[in-house]
Amino acid sequence: MQDETMEVRSERNAGARRRTVDVIIPTYKPDKKFSRLLRMLELQTYPIRRIIVMNTEKSYWNDKGYEGIKGLEVHHLTKAEFDHGRTRNQGARYSRADIMVFMTDDAVPADNRLIEQLMAAFDQRGPLGESVIMAYARQLADKDCGLAERYTRSFNYPDQSRVKTRADLKELGIKTFFASNVCCAYDREKFWFQGGFTDKTIFNEDMIFAGRAVLEDDYAVAYVAGARVVHSHNYGCMAQFHRNFDLAVSQADHPELFSAVRSESEGIRLVKQTARYLVKQRRPWLVPGLFVKSGFKYLGYRVGKCYRLMPRALVLRCTMNKEYWSRV
Repeated sequence: MQDETMEVRSERNAGARRRTVDVIIPTYKPDKKFSRLLRMLELQTYPIRRIIVMNTEKSYWNDKGYEGIKGLEVHHLTKAEFDHGRTRNQGARYSRADIMVFMTDDAVPADNRLIEQLMAAFDQRGPLGESVIMAYARQLADKDCGLAERYTRSFNYPDQSRVKTRADLKELGIKTFFASNVCCAYDREKFWFQGGFTDKTIFNEDMIFAGRAVLEDDYAVAYVAGARVVHSHNYGCMAQFHRNFDLAVSQADHPELFSAVRSESEGIRLVKQTARYLVKQRRPWLVPGLFVKSGFKYLGYRVGKCYRLMPRALVLRCTMNKEYWSRV
């Protein structure tokens, strides 16, 4: 019996190895982090067929800086042409791999098993047999990350993996279809069966896709804690306001997904737990700053929800992505 189990396991592993992988990365003014990302992709235990780069503004791309990177393929577009959903769809059309891994240009693999770990997630199933359509990685704080943001990373990306399905809505709420294209793998065939990413979106194309896959077609979304990338930001108050404004715009544009689940309660829980963490770490003087920054986040979110009632000039002052509004 044990030999049979080992044989089945071996067959599954062999099946996983037969899947092909492309990595798709939108870039804008790529820097040293992007160079480290490419070097780490070359060291992966799981082979990558191609690295497809969708670069915004050719003038910011240095061909000589990336010579010798195996399988690198670069496509240029202008800033006016960039869209979070459409640009990634364009990159996906260049791929013929079984699995596509979308990354951002500032997400550096923490080790050489990132792709291997993501691939293994597609052998998993939900409690009712739901197949995994996408699998996203854990994000670790960079060394320059502030203490509060470091805790936020551990809150949103815990050390425990999970396969999420429609059955988790009552427990997880909006977190049921939380996912991040900072590093997220997709089954290419299922991706296109779902229609790909929404072609015009200011932000949040990953969660919009996940929401449709879970709520409309009963797929599963896998969070893979063993697949790790180093990625964090130290946003100021106004940057948080702009970012959350755009987040709320994306949710307001898709009420069929977001109207039934509230995200404010999750935000409040995060603030409370972060404050407790700061006190526990004997840094209570950081708590007022946390509350101020959280207030800017919430204000941006509430204003973004009402963006249709606002004059265009005010919208442009609130958004992080001004080019998007020239196309709307």
